Amino acid sequence: MNLVYKLLQKNISPSRFVGFLVSNFIGLAIIGAGLQFWLDARSIWSREDSFLKSDYLAINKVIDASRTIGGGTTEFSAEEIADIEHQAWVKRVGEFRRADFNVHASVALDGGTGRQMSTAMFFESVPEGFLDVDRNSFSWQEGDEEVPIIISKDYLALYNFGFAGAAGLPRLSESLVSGIPLRLTLVSEDGSRRIQMLGRVAGYSNRFNTILVPRTFLDTMNIRLGSNGGRVTPGPDSATAAPSRLIVDVSSPGDAAIAPYLKERGWEVAGDKSASGAAYLLKVVAGTVMAVGVMITLLSALILTLSLSLLMERNRRKLHSLLMLGFPVKTVAKPYWRVTALSGVLAGALAYGTLLLLRSTYIHPLEGLGATPGTTLWSLLIILLLTIIIILLNCVAVTRRVRAAWR
Repeated sequence: MNLVYKLLQKNISPSRFVGFLVSNFIGLAIIGAGLQFWLDARSIWSREDSFLKSDYLAINKVIDASRTIGGGTTEFSAEEIADIEHQAWVKRVGEFRRADFNVHASVALDGGTGRQMSTAMFFESVPEGFLDVDRNSFSWQEGDEEVPIIISKDYLALYNFGFAGAAGLPRLSESLVSGIPLRLTLVSEDGSRRIQMLGRVAGYSNRFNTILVPRTFLDTMNIRLGSNGGRVTPGPDSATAAPSRLIVDVSSPGDAAIAPYLKERGWEVAGDKSASGAAYLLKVVAGTVMAVGVMITLLSALILTLSLSLLMERNRRKLHSLLMLGFPVKTVAKPYWRVTALSGVLAGALAYGTLLLLRSTYIHPLEGLGATPGTTLWSLLIILLLTIIIILLNCVAVTRRVRAAWR
């Protein structure tokens, strides 16, 4: 074996070896770094709302003079809902259902011996399938005396930094508010029917400015207190008023087709739209970077294959002589296998080391933005997998060239 290696290594150019090593390293480093950055940064957008998933959009009609003075409607018709359901970027559509009664909530401060704070509220609900929350903590059935509520984080911020300071009231944290029971008074529109019960804040939404309650609760109370006089049967297929807002599950919140479609119809997306666009942009940039890395890796693998082919063509007479002397194909091919394996392993190791170095430069700023760093395991596995594939493909190519030298 040593004799064969010494015979063939004279024509193995170190410069070609280094050229493949560098190009393969660059490709693998770009792929790994792009994937790792996406894994580390995606939590900034995915945590944007722990209850309503980031791929959901709340859509309503723009309120303008035609819909206030001209008698236009803000509700979505069945035809409009069907039209949006048939769009390519839409997975499914749900309806916001609103309370057909008045809601008053009060909180007893200082254990009920001091001041009380009360306010008017409103309730909405969305289909359970659109909520990313434990159903056991956000459910209600007939006979329950307490109803779980999800409120917007903006409401709590407005109270703490706006109303509380002016009124001399204490500021409240999320955990504290979740532990305070709310006294709810539900009153029909004409005031003839009244129901009192308790409520608790089960979670917070950072995407939609609304107050959500379970659909079963809202349907039941709309029957008891609504202006329709109880003629509606509760359930997902109940004949309720046309919705004024829709919740849409989209393939990607930043899809370029969404904005023109909504603008043409005079509709808009409620809430903060920057996070959705940034999440979409992050996916596009990360995908583009990794695609460039894949192309560089493929080109580097092609360079090695061509270099080995040229080298083996120059050594064709030596290879033929060795095979004629009885050396097996495996023995003759091993020197080239070593070159392929060594360059691939070194490129993969350097790429992973570079990935960790780059990650150390941006991970602390990302954590400052509230990101939860992802694991480096997936990036390591991708680099390892690509390295193995490149080595195997080139080893197969080398073996075929050695066998061709027999003829």
